[in-house]
Amino acid sequence: MANNNENIEANVSSWMPDVLDNGFHMCYVSQGIDYSGNVRCTIIRKKARQNTERGVLYIHGFSDYFFQEEMANRFIEQGYNFYAADLRKYGRSFTQGQKMFQVRSLEEYFLDIQAGIDMMKKDGNCNIVLLGHSTGGLISSLYMQCMPDPAIKVLVLNSPFLAWNLPKWMVRFGIPLLKKIAGPFPNMKIKGDRTTNYASTLAKHLGGEWSYNTAWKPDVMPDVDAAWIRAIDNGQKRLRQGEINVPILLLHSDKSAKQGDTIEKFRMSDAVLNVDSIAEAGRLLGPNVEDATIKDGLHDLVLSRKNVRDEVYNTIFRWLEKFI
Repeated sequence: MANNNENIEANVSSWMPDVLDNGFHMCYVSQGIDYSGNVRCTIIRKKARQNTERGVLYIHGFSDYFFQEEMANRFIEQGYNFYAADLRKYGRSFTQGQKMFQVRSLEEYFLDIQAGIDMMKKDGNCNIVLLGHSTGGLISSLYMQCMPDPAIKVLVLNSPFLAWNLPKWMVRFGIPLLKKIAGPFPNMKIKGDRTTNYASTLAKHLGGEWSYNTAWKPDVMPDVDAAWIRAIDNGQKRLRQGEINVPILLLHSDKSAKQGDTIEKFRMSDAVLNVDSIAEAGRLLGPNVEDATIKDGLHDLVLSRKNVRDEVYNTIFRWLEKFI
């Protein structure tokens, strides 16, 4: 029987230069066939200048992919090898004929995370930081609850999607109804936010600071389907039924923005999730959770304006010194 490394190598493409260039490389990992055909994930890496056994694996959020080059370089400057995963049907991993971001259960992504961890261990990383943003924070938390790899020493969460940012009546009645519909009609579209409010806090062409591929990270949030709603709600509920046993750093903004707020408010707030709900749910994830509030932070805290993201990195690296 082939060992684990042989199984990994059989499904992995060669490393090749990444679209980010500047020392980043990527490879594809075949993940078999699901309800939409052949699927793959993508692992991106950039190694530290010196030999080190410390590494970080980044898991992006919904309607997103890894493009945060500055974040990678900040970890590299601190002596970490940096890795990221573009999950199946996202970003670099998307293939023709697929529906972007489609998922029936968040457990599908566990194999993508494990592929990144296995590659990191093959490269000699035995002290790993798992870092998840938004939906990636929810997925990473579930992974750490259900099948944690012992090489992962800590979990860092950047505005994790641990609770719905919806009216109470919608959470109580609307979400259960949509979950029932997802059984016979998993692909039924659910209309989302059609504004560019959040994108305007990020994208350079809309007045923000960052350039990225808008085919992979659209200005307008795409419609989801009923099965996606079911997967998210089931994942959030499952997290409440167990504990994560590694130390957790829970990061979020100090305030949320809502429809009707000024663009200035949007550029100093979480424009996607409710920060109070993040904090409430996040503090229950395990016995060792440090809750860090970042003043004027965006939903993706590392894309906030420079003085804010400097505070984000200072908070992360001060905390990591205690454990790795």
